[in-house]
Amino acid sequence: MGEVADTKELGTAELGAWRGMLLTHSRMIAALDEELEREHGLPLGSYEVLLHLHEADEHSLRMGQLAERLLLSRSGLTRLVDRLSAQGLVERHSCPDDRRGTYARLTDAGLSRFEEARPTHLRGVRERFLDPLSDRDRANLASAWEKIAEAGT
Repeated sequence: MGEVADTKELGTAELGAWRGMLLTHSRMIAALDEELEREHGLPLGSYEVLLHLHEADEHSLRMGQLAERLLLSRSGLTRLVDRLSAQGLVERHSCPDDRRGTYARLTDAGLSRFEEARPTHLRGVRERFLDPLSDRDRANLASAWEKIAEAGT
């Protein structure tokens, strides 16, 4: 017989932890998105694509890999890459060694836009998320996220 799910109500601390994560995530994403859009004309989702391509070998990733890293459906990523491609920030290409898939690659213009936007994004993450926490708080939070991630696998 399988395990019975724990269906009892959440306690005050449990509910506070859960709601705190949801509220913080929602507010952080909205603020970071608004700031990048206002200062660089680049929504956070687009910035994330440029970030992952910037970190990849030769600034290129298979579309499927990129979708997994961004937690997007393939069709959602296709639409996003289409917009970035129309702006000249990303280009699609095929790999001579692997013709099964399409790749996305950061263009020179995409690299420039990413490098312009990166300080804004990093400043926003620090000011809104990291600075309010002590070194100990950040270490504890990092440890907690690691435990949660491991439990989900």
